[in-house]
Amino acid sequence: PFENKELFEQQFPADFISEAVDQTRGWFYSLLAISTLLFDKAPYKNVIVLGLVQDENGQKMSKSKGNAVDPFEALEKFGADAIRWYFYTNSAPWLPNRFYDKAVLEGQRKFMGTLWNTYAFYVLYANIDSFDPSKYRLDPSTLSVIDKWLLSRLNSTVAEVDKQLGNYAIPEAARALDNFVDEMSNWYVRRCRERFWAKEMTQDKINAYMTLYTALVTISKAAAPMIPFMTEDIYRNLVCNIDSSAPESIHLCDFPVCDESLIDKELESAMELVLKIVVLGRSARNGANRKNRQPLSLLSVACNDTLDETYLEIVRDELNVKKVEFIDDADGLLTYVFKPQLKTVGPKYGRQLNDIRNTLATIDGNAAKRELDTNGMIVLDLASGRVELTVDDLLISCTQKEGTFSLSDNGVTVSLDTNLTDELIEEGHVNEIISKLQTMRKEAGFEVTDHIRVTFSADDKMVALLTANTARIAKVALADSVVCAEPVGYVKTWDINGESVVFGVEKI
Repeated sequence: PFENKELFEQQFPADFISEAVDQTRGWFYSLLAISTLLFDKAPYKNVIVLGLVQDENGQKMSKSKGNAVDPFEALEKFGADAIRWYFYTNSAPWLPNRFYDKAVLEGQRKFMGTLWNTYAFYVLYANIDSFDPSKYRLDPSTLSVIDKWLLSRLNSTVAEVDKQLGNYAIPEAARALDNFVDEMSNWYVRRCRERFWAKEMTQDKINAYMTLYTALVTISKAAAPMIPFMTEDIYRNLVCNIDSSAPESIHLCDFPVCDESLIDKELESAMELVLKIVVLGRSARNGANRKNRQPLSLLSVACNDTLDETYLEIVRDELNVKKVEFIDDADGLLTYVFKPQLKTVGPKYGRQLNDIRNTLATIDGNAAKRELDTNGMIVLDLASGRVELTVDDLLISCTQKEGTFSLSDNGVTVSLDTNLTDELIEEGHVNEIISKLQTMRKEAGFEVTDHIRVTFSADDKMVALLTANTARIAKVALADSVVCAEPVGYVKTWDINGESVVFGVEKI
């Protein structure tokens, strides 16, 4: 009903509006009232409002109970982005939320910390190489498989986030962002580190830079509504610093649009299988007490799919195995044994407990495991009636084939040959030596690009091993020489798989 701002301010002075805001206890209500008065319509079409915020134990916050949290103190302690992210990811907004330090810090570390560390990684090496992404373009025809995979996952994630936000599914949108950032950091960056370390600005190195740059800028735009301050910092440094014509804020940019031409679902599916195999393979290494730097001869995989050589090379490199083979089934690798979980089966099937125990002891364990993985339950047709047992109702153990360690999950079984030859043991020693030298470089404060001189002293066995592998050690450690002499520079004694070696490193 008011024709201009001045007339509105005369009728409703500032102190009145301030009091109204305090009384309504919510900006949404104030905006609704003001917009109705000024324009005779609501200022928004839909609103998502948080449910009740509770303490760590699910109790309503109250000053009298002493469990209330001062929001300004929380903002000062964690930052606005971390608190926003926690509420986006914890549960559907309209449900009650338990607010406590540990939960907020976990999201801050896992998502925000990972995103920032990935951004910092890019900035570090881009500064070293004076890399300017405005001078290059992303050419899909020259990209490696892992570059194409990241761009495919990026655009699939943009589409998923856009879809979920359009349906007001806030946790689902946040989860898609979280998954992508985790994959970008812990898979793409980790797999591509050596590409950024290359001395020359080759096309492959340019592709790695441009792929990561594109992913960081695009995912920051997609995450900007949720973590506005961090994404603003990333955008202004990565974009505004090199493009004066770009919008001055990420919040003035359009939301990213999915590029369907860059999405390859077959590639994403194949890489997902690679990740499953790698995760199981790492767990199998831990179970067999075989260090990641100790090469192994063979990894056998049983599943419904296979991988071509491009992906097998990634698996071999990730798990440090000489050969990967796919086999028809896993029955010969390990045998499963099932027992009832009494605390869950007892209350549900008390009178049938003995029948369940006896039947589980006689069934084909491998067939039962396949049924459990496929259907999410094992069905037993007993004389006393039908019984359905989920994974929570079962105690599952397995026996390993001698000389191997096998694991199975979600229809994929892997088996590591754990036998070690003299050649494999020697190669494992060399890998340990390289790792120790890299640690010494870091501890001594050397730059990534610094060349070094390595001196060492050890017994005859280790001297022979080091001498025979000097070329490989020197190449990886950026050492111009590796010689048996009195250790000088930064000196440290190491245990190399039970053998003592003293190393000295100095910058050239």
